[in-house]
Amino acid sequence: MITFDNIGFEFSGRWLFRNTTLQIKPGDRIGLVGRNGTGKSTLIKLLTGELHPVEGQVSMMKGVRIGCLEQEMQSLHSNRTVLDVAMEAFAEAIALRQEIEALLQDPRINTDEKLIQELTNKQMRLESLDGYNLESKAAAILAGLGFSEADQNSPFDTFSGGWRMRVHLARLLLQQPDLLLLDEPTNHLDLPSILWLEDYLRNFAGAFVIVSHDRFFLDRLITSTVELARQRFNRYKGNYSYYLKEKELRSEQHVREYENQQKFILDTERFIQRFRAKATKAKQVQSKIKMLERLERIDPPENDAATVNFTFKPDVQPGKTIAQLKVQQKAYGEKVIVKGCEQAMRRGDKIALVGANGLGKSTVLRMIAGTEPFAGDRSLGHNVHPSFFAQHQLDALSGEDDILEEMRPFVYKRGEAFVRGVLGGFLFTGDDVFKKIKVLSGGEKSRVALAKTLLSEANFLLLDEPTNHLDIQSIQILCQALADYEGSFIVVSHDRYFLREVANKVWYIEDKELKVYPGTYVEFEYHQAQKEGRAPKAAVAFTNGQTSSKDKKKGKNAYLEDKERRKKERKLKNRLNRIEGEIMALEEKKSALVGDMAKPEMASSFDKLAELQRKVDKIDRSLEPLQSDWELVLQEIEEAGIEV
Repeated sequence: MITFDNIGFEFSGRWLFRNTTLQIKPGDRIGLVGRNGTGKSTLIKLLTGELHPVEGQVSMMKGVRIGCLEQEMQSLHSNRTVLDVAMEAFAEAIALRQEIEALLQDPRINTDEKLIQELTNKQMRLESLDGYNLESKAAAILAGLGFSEADQNSPFDTFSGGWRMRVHLARLLLQQPDLLLLDEPTNHLDLPSILWLEDYLRNFAGAFVIVSHDRFFLDRLITSTVELARQRFNRYKGNYSYYLKEKELRSEQHVREYENQQKFILDTERFIQRFRAKATKAKQVQSKIKMLERLERIDPPENDAATVNFTFKPDVQPGKTIAQLKVQQKAYGEKVIVKGCEQAMRRGDKIALVGANGLGKSTVLRMIAGTEPFAGDRSLGHNVHPSFFAQHQLDALSGEDDILEEMRPFVYKRGEAFVRGVLGGFLFTGDDVFKKIKVLSGGEKSRVALAKTLLSEANFLLLDEPTNHLDIQSIQILCQALADYEGSFIVVSHDRYFLREVANKVWYIEDKELKVYPGTYVEFEYHQAQKEGRAPKAAVAFTNGQTSSKDKKKGKNAYLEDKERRKKERKLKNRLNRIEGEIMALEEKKSALVGDMAKPEMASSFDKLAELQRKVDKIDRSLEPLQSDWELVLQEIEEAGIEV
């Protein structure tokens, strides 16, 4: 479909890619990964044609339709309704409907053969585009992405940037491109919408390339991983977890090959130095010199795995009770968020506060922090020292300070070497610590603010979406930091890998009550799936986190069950599609034959009519068993609870 052949791309005097090749075929499901700055967004722009390589060649199949979701889309504006904006995907079908309506209003439509034929052609084209179901298709996808019926009929410009991005995503999915390019599609989605999008993409007919920091999302969708590193595209056949395992094996092999080559070079150079002056060895010395000149040097290994090698110790030990929340009611006008509930947080609790957007997770977090008024009571336990992290705190960082100056209070208390070690764990190494806050990206500012939160020595952390704007490596570092943290915390996040790694209890809002599930996030997911009567999602095929043998066995069994379920689902859907394809092909043949029989010249030709009728009868006989098979397969699909 698209081939990059030995391409090179230079940006500001630095080569992002050089002499590297990549091929994207129909049906490919690719996850694009790599450290910040390696060129993931640049590669997306090369695929769309927005940028062109400096070296090499890009080949593309004729007629390939590419759809791209980029983060800048949320800045677009429209005074049309959400449904109308989404339906811009159907530009051709909508134009056809308008043209058909105009033809039907033409007074000559019943007498002018040319107009009748034009109308017939347009109606057939509209039917092939499923043009009579545009509104229902658009509404279904918008509903899956979290828009109520009232929302769909509201002006696009009344929604926030994140919700606008959802509309653009809906429009893109409705276009059904041959290649879908998704740059961080889950950034503005809540968990129900992420799960819906996973199911949709699992059944997507085209190819897609995804850039995402959501490891679960990648693991459940992609079948190959392309890593951008060392100016090259390195492809791995497998999902993200498989990539991590395979990369580790390749890295070990690379280290061995590099060390062996370095030993060979050193031994050869010693031989040259030792026998350079001996005439009897001159030929051998020259041969070895030329051999070293021709030798293709192996690049030294890079250590990509930044780790947290320090602990964040709270300043004091709190009492057994960290916080208590008694809520009579919290409402915004007539909209009630929570009412009539009570929860307590104990020392050692590491709580995930989860649920769909709009239910009030951040509101509850602010209520616990004491910054949100409500009818009821909130109290902190003995010696509890809280620290609150939220995205708006990024604006509180001093833009003119560099990173080390921003950490000045902690330098005075713990020393510069310790603080530099903490910043190194959050990927600020060497001279990075002298970067001005004002030039940092959103992800870099998040890492600075998180480092400040953890260095505060608080024994109770309240974290609102701490993984927003973080890449996979930064999320892994935060997971490690919170796993080693000796205090208690409550966190709002939609990143399931992160929640699985850090939480030992789950709070969730249901029926306007704050409820508790006394187990891990993975166990909570299974609990909710069983309660709702749907198939549980498998955790991840190849986990890389620190889990108990019991959790690993449960995760493996769940994965195998989910794999078998998806195998059955694919088999049934493929069978249904095959039967429908055969039925459609036969019905088209029958329609053509019936059309031939209706031609005026056939009226006087009994033999030809009889022959055509025999062919129609033969098709009808072939259709009967196919229709029976179609009904049986559809029944199996309905009994298995599979959506089609």
